[in-house]
Amino acid sequence: MRLYSGHSPDFIRDATRNQIAEQLRTAFFSYYGYQPSPGEVHSWRNSLRAMKDVMEIAQLHDHGVLLEFQLPLSSKRIDCILCGRDQSRQDRAVLIELKQWEKCESAEPEKLVRTWVGGRQRDVLHPSVQVDQYRQYLADTHTAFHDGQNPVDLVACSYLHNYVTTQGDPILSPKFSEVLQAARLFDADDADELAGYLDERLGAGGGLPVLERVEQSRFKPAKKLMDHVSMAIRSHSPWVLLDEQLVVFEKIKATVRSSGLGRRKQVVLVRGGPGTGKSVLAVNLMADLLRARQNAHYATGSKAFTETLWDIIGSRSKATFKYFNSYGSAQPNEVDVLICDESHRIRKNSNSQFMRKESRSDKPQIRELLDAAKVAVFFIDDKQVVRPNEVGSTKLILEAAAVIGAEVSEFELEVQFRCAGSDGFVNWIDNTLGIRRTANAIWSGHEGFEFRVVQSAEELERKIREKAAEGLTARVAAGFCWPWSEPKEDGTLVDDVVIEGYKRPWNAKPGSKRVAAGIPTATLWATDPNGVNQIGCVYTIQGFELDYVGVIWGLDLRYSLDEQEWVGDKSASADSVVKRSGDRFIEMVKNTYRVLLSRGMKGCYVYFMDKDTERFVRSRMEYPRETTLELGEAAEPRGEYK
Repeated sequence: MRLYSGHSPDFIRDATRNQIAEQLRTAFFSYYGYQPSPGEVHSWRNSLRAMKDVMEIAQLHDHGVLLEFQLPLSSKRIDCILCGRDQSRQDRAVLIELKQWEKCESAEPEKLVRTWVGGRQRDVLHPSVQVDQYRQYLADTHTAFHDGQNPVDLVACSYLHNYVTTQGDPILSPKFSEVLQAARLFDADDADELAGYLDERLGAGGGLPVLERVEQSRFKPAKKLMDHVSMAIRSHSPWVLLDEQLVVFEKIKATVRSSGLGRRKQVVLVRGGPGTGKSVLAVNLMADLLRARQNAHYATGSKAFTETLWDIIGSRSKATFKYFNSYGSAQPNEVDVLICDESHRIRKNSNSQFMRKESRSDKPQIRELLDAAKVAVFFIDDKQVVRPNEVGSTKLILEAAAVIGAEVSEFELEVQFRCAGSDGFVNWIDNTLGIRRTANAIWSGHEGFEFRVVQSAEELERKIREKAAEGLTARVAAGFCWPWSEPKEDGTLVDDVVIEGYKRPWNAKPGSKRVAAGIPTATLWATDPNGVNQIGCVYTIQGFELDYVGVIWGLDLRYSLDEQEWVGDKSASADSVVKRSGDRFIEMVKNTYRVLLSRGMKGCYVYFMDKDTERFVRSRMEYPRETTLELGEAAEPRGEYK
């Protein structure tokens, strides 16, 4: 999708007559169904007039012009693409990021600068970083730029037409030297230099046939992108398939192969509890499909998990590792295989609180996912729903598949790869919380998994720090029983979690980009070593595996010894969304603690703020005599409570 496509003489004429912004406004309304903001129209008017002046200097009179070109399966739009040929007759397209900035400041994160955007100072991508990512994304995903013997050559630059750089300017900092070579930056005094840059790359004209190639291009990941992501995944040694994981893996591959034989749409449903290796299987499947040149995508509803994968695999993986809400504009069957991990996080629809009313859709998110893929693979744990707006379930998927007449294959993962391979521990959690009846009513501690109840939050943190000092991954997490503050002015975090004399901050709030040095963002809290200094909640830990987890069990879920049942207390919860879940509150909070307790692969320590709840859980524990004292002298004998 683009808002404008045309011949350069027409663009220059329309921009000279001040008509181009109005044409973009009309096209925007026609496509999106609502008016662009006045600020966006103002930026079109100013930036495209400046771009017109440069094109006249360069005498680009036989070129293709694309404005507001939307990246496939993304909401991002490229400001300007100029198409033409160089003197050797090579087809070429130049991406140009246009900025109205007048100055910027340095920012601590590696690829960011700080400038006035959207009515306040913000940390944003350096323009050359931004446009070079757009270039790489297009080169990786659009056939015009990677298919055939003579793909369109793609280059990128940025033009800050109101900006005059000075000596030592942060935007020219040495830390950006590499990206400034890949994607040059031109400022207000560089109109002639930019004109020369464009003439060198597009001077032979003939841009309309090149523009046509770009517009007729289709979405298909390049082989080199597939190889890059596949190799990055395979080189990550912990991602190894074992036993039934490999059995399910091979069965899914066979289903994918058969889908190419003209069979109807395929839906694969893989169920499994915590630690059964759903994500390990999903990521390995992604690597294998890419290596086999399948147009495969991996999607989740977890910002933390997705951005961690981007961090591990590299920014190029953004072309194929996406969110559930990325497929509203996808063409039918645009993706060969869509792997949906953590499908219990599928939402009712893909609308967000920031969407305009006019752009909202009533189409269910599950239907968007099914429509986009020839084969849709769903990995799910029906007992991990922790927010009322998450509607993903086995029932939902099967019903939606039946509506479209899809052929369904179902698999179950049962072998435990977390909690030291202990099926019994996860089953015991489920039984103790009353989520489901299992044979594991008592935790005996004989299965190689270290589970301990501690007497204070200080002791809990000390044990977790000891494990982290040994080089193990270890974090403290808690029920959402305290408010979550924005960072202070200096970027440090507020000590929100307060238990008598114990005070610690939550991990950085999602969306808080200006945090002090050494504090990881919310999405990287579970994997950054400095995450041990903050408390995580279910939204930042769900989907991750740690060696050891420490859990602060708050007062939002208590066991009543008098009533012999679990009681949910909304007044003790700081989760405004879950508090509005009505009768489902206790279900959501039980699932929350189930997720927290099952994150550790080797051990879990718990501190209970409510002593009756602690006594009840202890009554469901039976340890050998030599280890009883490790639980603390207050341990209750088994069997006192039912």
